[in-house]
Amino acid sequence: MLLEFTKEQEMLRNVVREYAEEKISPEIDKYVHSGKFPTEMILGLAELGVFGIPYPEEYGGMGEGMVSFALALEELSRIDASISAIVMAHSSPSTLINLFGTEEQKQKWLVPMATGKFLGSIGLTEANGGSDAAAMNTRATKVDNGWIINGSKLFITNSGNELNGVAVIAAVSGTKDGKNETSSFIIPRNTPGYSVGPKIHTIGWQAADSRELTFEDVFIPDDCILGERGAGVKQLLTSITYGRISIAACALGVAQGAFESALEYAKIREAFGKPISKYQGISFKLADMATQIDAARLMVYRAAKLADLKKDFRKEASMAKLFATETAMSVVQQAIQIHGGIGLSKEHRVSKMLGDAKLLEIVEGTSEIQRLFIARLLGC
Repeated sequence: MLLEFTKEQEMLRNVVREYAEEKISPEIDKYVHSGKFPTEMILGLAELGVFGIPYPEEYGGMGEGMVSFALALEELSRIDASISAIVMAHSSPSTLINLFGTEEQKQKWLVPMATGKFLGSIGLTEANGGSDAAAMNTRATKVDNGWIINGSKLFITNSGNELNGVAVIAAVSGTKDGKNETSSFIIPRNTPGYSVGPKIHTIGWQAADSRELTFEDVFIPDDCILGERGAGVKQLLTSITYGRISIAACALGVAQGAFESALEYAKIREAFGKPISKYQGISFKLADMATQIDAARLMVYRAAKLADLKKDFRKEASMAKLFATETAMSVVQQAIQIHGGIGLSKEHRVSKMLGDAKLLEIVEGTSEIQRLFIARLLGC
């Protein structure tokens, strides 16, 4: 597969790269160290139209699809994965509303989300269940003219910052044929009974914002159910499949950024009279890193292209997510090794990337879940 991007895609990549290098790179550390949310950077990305890249123009988007969106995420992650995580997490509820929402829901929610007027969050993970949707405890009870939601969600990105406007969550909405049925619900911020916990400090994505959501007798009207009642699992699996391409693109950017840092350092750091890149022990590491990244790139954009062509991309998305995230972890570890002592400093970008890479191996299904899913699609 020869990777060829359109002129518009190359222009988009260049615009995002320029913004990341000129606006994000010089300022991101102060947000990482302070724990403050990078509001100004996110508003700048909204002005560029980044949040609407894969969504139809009639709903405020660019209509560019997953290949273009993956290019943007890769460029952002190359500089800082926190920023790409914010964009990626926002795309999950946006994608759900785009694929399954009514016209009224798209006008009310997707348009401002695609234009970056406010951020959205996706509520699936709970304390006792992530990939295991059957373990979900959050409940939605039907009442006159609406629903009552009770339960909680954990590790929900974009949920507590000043730009958040809505959450799309999954909840058990009843039983059918003796089994729980799950539905998706749109819950606006500041709905009575909907509360957000303190920021959860993770080893990566340190400038992003992840929290616990709690729902205590939250009433939402009937027009807040997303799509058909009982279709929640199918909807969320579809969203997660798109999300796996996004995570893979983020991982690709982390790997690329770590590789570039290692290569540059190896060429200027001298030991025993010559640059360390001239030693086979280092040059072979760099060769392996470049090869892994190139293979991951092919897998990421193959999956994204299949998604844009409306073909089945489930297996390819999981393969890309699995390989790209494990590549990112391997490349970052080798980048730290090449940097030596300076790579151990918390202030150095490659050390920060280690936590980012580990998060990418976990979210949207762990490596173990990806292998399980791929094996099932192979008929095992």
